[in-house]
Amino acid sequence: MPDKDWIEADWPAPARVRTLATTRNGGVSQSPYASLNLGAHVGDDPEAVAANRARLQDELPAEPAWLTQVHGIAVADAATVGDAAPDADADASFARVPGVVCAVMTADCLPVLLCDEQGRAVAAAHAGWRGLCDGVIEATVASMGLPPSELMAWLGPAIGPDAFEVGAEVRQAFVEKDAEADHAFVDIGDGKYLADIYALARLRLKKLGVSRVYGGDFCTVIDRDRFFSYRRDRETGRMASLIWLED
Repeated sequence: MPDKDWIEADWPAPARVRTLATTRNGGVSQSPYASLNLGAHVGDDPEAVAANRARLQDELPAEPAWLTQVHGIAVADAATVGDAAPDADADASFARVPGVVCAVMTADCLPVLLCDEQGRAVAAAHAGWRGLCDGVIEATVASMGLPPSELMAWLGPAIGPDAFEVGAEVRQAFVEKDAEADHAFVDIGDGKYLADIYALARLRLKKLGVSRVYGGDFCTVIDRDRFFSYRRDRETGRMASLIWLED
């Protein structure tokens, strides 16, 4: 990939677990989608999106299991997403066989990658605040069919705690589910709060029994040179976070 600029999860996963998170750099799309936009649904030139996906494909063992993300909690088996059943309506996927690539697209929402300590299963979840609040992480962990104590998670590029301004209704939605979520919100007045989506995800994972959580030190809004951000730009591209098993 020319001028490739991607991120690999920094975590103690088994060697057969592979990850890749794209940035906005290294593609052919023109502004406002410059340059490695992977989203076919955002108004970009379809030929540019196809070329960008082809560049990504060069780094992968198979076509990613692209999902139609709807801010819900449905989890798909990535092995069933493809030519026979393209673009499943789901916000997460899992894989238990080598060469099947789980993928989620984001531009501020939180991508969560998961694997187990023996490399038996992997998963990727798209955790916007609605999906996170409603239980997309819980549903994804359940889909893996393994004890949460044997899992680890990596939190990919998302909107950071200094940029994620929300209304009181968002805070209330989380606090109603778990009073401890209050610690992830800072009152900035006028019924507004700064929310830490990374802290909210860590809390959910902790409650599930997933104690090994890595990443969570990005901000897609502030780092405009590296990341797409819907909140910052509205008309913008999408990045992908991917995970798969090797033989």
